[in-house]
Amino acid sequence: MATKKTDDVFSIASIDPAKFSESFREFAEKGAVQTKEAYAKMKEAAEDATKTVEATLESAQAGTVELGLKAIDALRTNAENSLSHMEALLGVKSVAELFELQTAFLRKQAEVAVEQARTLQETSKKVAEKVAAPGKSAAEKAMKSFKVG
Repeated sequence: MATKKTDDVFSIASIDPAKFSESFREFAEKGAVQTKEAYAKMKEAAEDATKTVEATLESAQAGTVELGLKAIDALRTNAENSLSHMEALLGVKSVAELFELQTAFLRKQAEVAVEQARTLQETSKKVAEKVAAPGKSAAEKAMKSFKVG
């Protein structure tokens, strides 16, 4: 008793080449579209990252210059104060006058040092905020793109 198989889905004869090539073409077209979309997204992300890095480096450079100028100004002030103090010491007539001048100088230098430290701290904070701003903005933008609306 031989049985005849009429619907063998695994049979080579049951494959329609026209349907197969049409399905393959659709698959390839979808793949090409998805690849183009992925490339566009990656390109945009790379451009955004480049802009972020450039903005960060520009802010860091400007901040470094600003901090450098503040430090130079502090050094100039300290040098001028020290030279003035040395000139005053040259005219000292007594030990008491020497101690008085030295005490006043040290008090003034302590006040100046505190003010210079405060100024440098404020400037450093401002520079740090400027340097971090592009990265913070990019991170916020990235987080918004992940949120499901």
